[in-house]
Amino acid sequence: MSSESFSGVGGETNASKMRTLLICHDGARLDQEGLARWLASFTNLVGIVVVRETKARSWRRVRRELKRVGALRFLDVLAFRLYYRLRLARKDIDWENTLLQRLFKTYPPLNAVPTLITQTPNSEEVEQFIGSQEPDIVIARCKTLLKESVFSIPAKGTFVMHPGICPEYRNAHGCFWALANDDLDRVGMTLLRINKGVDTGPVFGYFSYPYDARSESHVVIQHRVVFENLEKIEQKFREIYCGLSTPLDVSGRSSGTWGQPWLSQYLKLRRRVMR
Repeated sequence: MSSESFSGVGGETNASKMRTLLICHDGARLDQEGLARWLASFTNLVGIVVVRETKARSWRRVRRELKRVGALRFLDVLAFRLYYRLRLARKDIDWENTLLQRLFKTYPPLNAVPTLITQTPNSEEVEQFIGSQEPDIVIARCKTLLKESVFSIPAKGTFVMHPGICPEYRNAHGCFWALANDDLDRVGMTLLRINKGVDTGPVFGYFSYPYDARSESHVVIQHRVVFENLEKIEQKFREIYCGLSTPLDVSGRSSGTWGQPWLSQYLKLRRRVMR
């Protein structure tokens, strides 16, 4: 990845007055530090909500996945997580650290940005914090589905950079499932505005890059579909802010929800891509 991949759109426009706010997880440094610097480079970043989940909330997410896929399939999910931790995680962490250093070199350090640490982005304190900062756009980089009283606060909407092409690959890990299904033209990121559904909101753009499924994990791919396209995403947010962008027509397309990766599907994927 070259440093040119991160060059911003030059020149002052009305979009420089855009007020943005970022919601992200504590410890997710690519978002909390890297994406925050990128946002501050072309907008007025007025706040950061840092979600520091309790173990109880994490266990509730585990129980929901168990209920959704069943006990046998959930073992498949756990097996993949163990495999990833033992075989893939170290390489991905090194890659993330390298990317973070490139972002630090490209975008200046943050000035003092009001920050709220919370256990859930759906709390009353988060509503009050976002309302007090009056953002035009909120970018949500969190696992929790936001309630309407939160995502409806910003004037231009709350947006997610969903790791998957919607509506075909909604919910979590869309890039993994597109690869697992050999649906190679739908490995990418969807920029969409949140509504009451699960990744069913208006779509404002699709973004990808020439990925290599043989050497890159699905985690790296899910990051790169975002960070390889920061210049294009910046331009899209400028258009949205100025009222120059309209949602894409996705009518008539199939819609699917996908959960956590399975080891059985991953092994099939590896055999196929290595051939």
